[in-house]
Amino acid sequence: MIAISEAASNKIKEMLAEEETPGLFLRIGVREGGCSGFSYGMGFDDEKHENDQEMDIRGLRVVVDSDSMKYLYGLEIDYKETAMGGGFTIHNPNAVATCGCGQSFRTATDAGKPEEC
Repeated sequence: MIAISEAASNKIKEMLAEEETPGLFLRIGVREGGCSGFSYGMGFDDEKHENDQEMDIRGLRVVVDSDSMKYLYGLEIDYKETAMGGGFTIHNPNAVATCGCGQSFRTATDAGKPEEC
């Protein structure tokens, strides 16, 4: 359903280890907004909600709310190191258009609510 590369998994685990809150997991989601209509959200959380779906991906506890899941099916998250630093990359096969920054998208069936960039 969602794929996380070994490099991304290692980086997320490293970041989790630096946190001082026990029981944290990775939350991935989508909200309306961004240049193309939807924006990705990815961060640590310790509170699971009723409509959340939980997965174990490469030994990471990953939680996605059910509203976001339809936009994230097949999502691939990677981590790249470059001379300028490192960062996460997202490939979403559901996206038919993306913003230049790669952080927002729209699908063939849902345009979301684009914001002015």
